[in-house]
Amino acid sequence: MLELPVYLDYSATTPCDKRVIDVMLPYFNRFFGNAASRNHHYGWQAEAAIEKARNQVSQLINAESSEIIFTSGATEACNLALRGIFEMFATKGNHIITSRVEHKAVLDTCKALEKKGACVSYLNVSEHGIINLEELEKAITPHTILIAIMYANNETGVLMPIKEIGEIAKKHKILFFTDGTQAVGKIQVNVIEDAVDIMAFSSHKIYGPKGVGALYFRRKNPRVRLVPQITGGGQEKDFRSGTLNVSGIVGFGAACNLCKSEMPAESERIKRLRDQIEKQLLQMPDTQLNGDSDSRLPHLANISFKYINSSQLLASLGKTIALSAGSACTSGSNEPSFVLKAMGIENDMAKAALRFSLGRFTTAEEVDFAISEVQRIVSQLRSQSFEYQLANKK
Repeated sequence: MLELPVYLDYSATTPCDKRVIDVMLPYFNRFFGNAASRNHHYGWQAEAAIEKARNQVSQLINAESSEIIFTSGATEACNLALRGIFEMFATKGNHIITSRVEHKAVLDTCKALEKKGACVSYLNVSEHGIINLEELEKAITPHTILIAIMYANNETGVLMPIKEIGEIAKKHKILFFTDGTQAVGKIQVNVIEDAVDIMAFSSHKIYGPKGVGALYFRRKNPRVRLVPQITGGGQEKDFRSGTLNVSGIVGFGAACNLCKSEMPAESERIKRLRDQIEKQLLQMPDTQLNGDSDSRLPHLANISFKYINSSQLLASLGKTIALSAGSACTSGSNEPSFVLKAMGIENDMAKAALRFSLGRFTTAEEVDFAISEVQRIVSQLRSQSFEYQLANKK
């Protein structure tokens, strides 16, 4: 029997996999030690569990375990990367290059750094949501210390040309940071092949627990150095002080291990279901796919339904389908998506966009129901729309 509402908002967060929960449970009350307690058995147990998880996390992105720092999530990891690099290289330069479609964890941090003397260049994107590599290279100055471009967009699923960006950064001897939150665990990410120097990502996007994330930073060729943003205790090799969330980190490691083994088959199955949603819904008049149809994540589709405000649509679907109009972090705003606006999408279509994001537990039955329900509600709301009726009288 179909359980309602159907969850199609996996880009916002994912349910914790039961296999992950089973691995975590003993670390709440049986193996409860503090990983910083290095004088007794309980602390040694916790430390060993942390290092095992660190290795599991690193293997998912082809990094060394010593290159992983655990944080409270991707937002903290983005802050540590941007603020830490800016402060570390303040004597060399103050110029950061990013894009207009980054997550707010990057954009808001860049705005905060501007108040501290940073000069930030915000690159435009094409109608498909991708930066222009020539414009990126032209934006580089002798004062550029960091290129910060996301791996995959959280609203459209569009993939940036990461490898090419990494090559440009290496050519000019500039550090390259990418927000990999939406990509890690969904597609193959290889920080060595992509020439990524620093990357943020999170547990709760890949069927692990909330409140845990990681920052990868390269330890050689080049060796990345950061100024810590949280001090007091010296944990994580002094880069991020604070008592480690042992159970959460263990769960993060387990989630990464599952993704490493199951991701290829899982992504292909989810892509087929995603394509089915697109094929059916885009047959409706006055609909459009937002973003690049080829270079994107396999589980996400952003579709606009003209003549309907997405808030109306979400309200009408709320009891049957869990969807979003974009990033969960900006879901309270009535403004059209800044990502879609940056892509040149008109206000009426930007305000009419829904993000469909599927995941590990999405079934074919749920997809069939979602297609039928969205078609029904869109037709119903359009029949009540004066703008729609006026357009169809012409």
